[in-house]
Amino acid sequence: MLKAYYKEGIFEAGCDEAGRGPLAGPVVAAAVILPTDYKHQLLNDSKKLNKKQLNELEEVIKHDALAYSVQEVSHSKIDEINILNASYLAMHLAIKDLSITPELLLIDGNRFKPYPGIAHKCIVKGDGKYMSIAAASILAKTHRDRIMTQLAEQYPGYGWETNAGYPTTKHREAIRTLGITPYHRKSFRLLPEQLELF
Repeated sequence: MLKAYYKEGIFEAGCDEAGRGPLAGPVVAAAVILPTDYKHQLLNDSKKLNKKQLNELEEVIKHDALAYSVQEVSHSKIDEINILNASYLAMHLAIKDLSITPELLLIDGNRFKPYPGIAHKCIVKGDGKYMSIAAASILAKTHRDRIMTQLAEQYPGYGWETNAGYPTTKHREAIRTLGITPYHRKSFRLLPEQLELF
């Protein structure tokens, strides 16, 4: 069972992102504040849940959270400031948008750009350890998956409705045969041989 970081009832916000590795689309971050004594049997790292569970939990989290925010940073901004800084920016935007100011930020991973005035803890694989980070991972993933499914309707052939823009064989074959879309990240290595695409 996942837990809260502190038990004293402080407002702690779990933060996580989705979409650091894809070749296309935005990076999305979420911040979630849950009640201290919150429990849910299914709540876990989003990567360990199926689509049905993810969609069900998304609604549960949005209903039960004391506060939550989901924010995105575009592919063009990623190209401008790099994916690491874009991930930090998305998290900062999500934290800023919370209706409650947290007293502690729980960050999934080992690096973070400090948010002014709020302490933070970086926790490797935190989405499998702490409820609020798991909740943030679910909101970020479901939001981003919806974006990529919608973009797949505009740009069929790349498999974004199933690969969410990640560098699968199908995605890279489509880049070879169809070329790139306006949503591809030009700063990324889109093909192993990196053809002259631009």
